[in-house]
Amino acid sequence: MQRYGRTALWCALFAFSTACGHSPAPAPIVVHAAGGDPQPANRTPARHEVRLTGTVQAVHFFTFQVPQIGGQNGRVTLTTIIANGVRVKSGDVLAEFDRTQELDNARDAKAKFDDLSHQVEQRQAQNRADAAKRASDLQAAEADLAKAELELRKGPLLSEIDRLKNEVKAEAAREHVSSLKKSSGFHDQADAAAVHILELQRDRQKVSLDRALSNAEKLEIHATLDGMAALENVWRSGSMGKPQEGDQLWPSQPLIRIFDPSEMEVLAQVGEPDDASLAPDSHAVVRLDAYPELALDAHFVSGSPVASSALGSPIKTFTARFRLEKSDPHLLPDLSAAVVLDGPANVGGGGR
Repeated sequence: MQRYGRTALWCALFAFSTACGHSPAPAPIVVHAAGGDPQPANRTPARHEVRLTGTVQAVHFFTFQVPQIGGQNGRVTLTTIIANGVRVKSGDVLAEFDRTQELDNARDAKAKFDDLSHQVEQRQAQNRADAAKRASDLQAAEADLAKAELELRKGPLLSEIDRLKNEVKAEAAREHVSSLKKSSGFHDQADAAAVHILELQRDRQKVSLDRALSNAEKLEIHATLDGMAALENVWRSGSMGKPQEGDQLWPSQPLIRIFDPSEMEVLAQVGEPDDASLAPDSHAVVRLDAYPELALDAHFVSGSPVASSALGSPIKTFTARFRLEKSDPHLLPDLSAAVVLDGPANVGGGGR
């Protein structure tokens, strides 16, 4: 009787649920994995979106500085500078500075160098003439010595007085020859030293000439690669601004940057918790803050192995490079950009 009562109760409950218009929900279809655990049949993989901020920069660029002139510590005056945003070729003139002082120094140094060169040549010619004269005197003294020695051979035929006279003459001739040989060696050393002094003065003046010419060449800046010119900000008239003709600039100031716009990249700061989202050649979308409607494809290239944190911040960040896959006229260095990484969540190691 109890079993029949329970059956009737279940039938009544089923009829009541049907009368109310509710049907039982279909059971989800499960697929058993290899390990035996049931899994949902159509499961969407989790997505992990990472947003980074960074700045645009060129892959190939070179920054030209105000030249530092040897021997001078003062400022130089800018006379010519290329316009901002102009395309340049390798070897084109980018900027020129006032070269009047250096050209004057080069002209004066050239005049002194030529004068010292003539003095060296003149002294060398004089030394050769003096050496020839000393050789002639020595040859005449040797001839007198040979004549005196020949007279000594007549000793038995001459009187005692004449023989003694010949001996004295021969001894004097012998001493004269010896003295001429010694003095000739000393004169040669003195003449060589005098020429060497003039040569040192000439070479020192040549160094001054080369320095002046080199300084004059440094005051004219030429491009070293093809690309676009971007003027750097300098301190002028109490504020920062683009350099102009007539400005007096300090040496080693950044002046012009030449970059190749065909290859650009974004330097972004990545927090260490997002390191797992970076993998080799990870795809990213770059949006420029100045042009929000522009979306550019990029891929992850490399990341810095060193992470650092700001003062008081517990999260460390490192620099990552994202190479843009194509160029665009809107891309310029130092533009702020947002990098969006969108892909499956990666719990493994990062791309560094």
